[in-house]
Amino acid sequence: MKHEVFEKNSILLLVCALLVVSIGGIVEIAPLFWVESTIEKVSGMRPYTPLEQAGRNVYIREGCYTCHSQMIRTLRDEVERYGHYSLAAESMYDHPFQWGSKRTGPDLARVGGKYSDQWHVEHMNDPRSVVPESIMPGYSWLAKNKVDAEAMPGHLETLRMVGVPYSDDMIKSAAADLVAQATPGSKGAKGLLDRYRTFVTDPAKPDPKADAKVRIANFDGNEAEVTELDALIAYLQMLGTLVDFTKFDAAGPNLR
Repeated sequence: MKHEVFEKNSILLLVCALLVVSIGGIVEIAPLFWVESTIEKVSGMRPYTPLEQAGRNVYIREGCYTCHSQMIRTLRDEVERYGHYSLAAESMYDHPFQWGSKRTGPDLARVGGKYSDQWHVEHMNDPRSVVPESIMPGYSWLAKNKVDAEAMPGHLETLRMVGVPYSDDMIKSAAADLVAQATPGSKGAKGLLDRYRTFVTDPAKPDPKADAKVRIANFDGNEAEVTELDALIAYLQMLGTLVDFTKFDAAGPNLR
């Protein structure tokens, strides 16, 4: 048979295998050098606020990604169940991103605003109190752990090093902004909203008239301190809420 020569000569088989893989890699990678961007240009995206980023850190630390993906595929059944398919732009500030295929629990790409803050509090403390068939463990200690606000400026500075467009003002005000988002009526709320106005084309120039889409609330119901549960709920409640899909058109740029 014609392929016997490859089966009997391991060196030749290795060389041919490398050649085939190389050709496939070139076909997939080379076109990207002629593409200006692989990320859709959509209005509404912004970096995470310090509180949301702290919540995302908790989400990753507790391994939530092992049971919940954040990627809705273009398949009809997924779109009908979860909402509009995921856009690359929605994860452009994620390090690391949470796209995946493992779903022991539902996809969370569009969970923001789907449930109340109180629902999330009860769900994290005792999942079966709101979802009787759930096999998720409880995370009651999150309501007892205080968020280290003073660590956030350094964290945002590190994220800026890998491309997240945090400004000097955002980094300098990170600790105060974290507390302000979990404290309704706080004097620092206006500054927080001004800093996180949505981005349009240039991340360095947020739209002064845009909705910052930053929700300020006492997420866990505990007014005494800002906890990890506050942060986690703030993160979950913003997932999928930044892009206005009623104005999204996959055929071209979706700017104001």
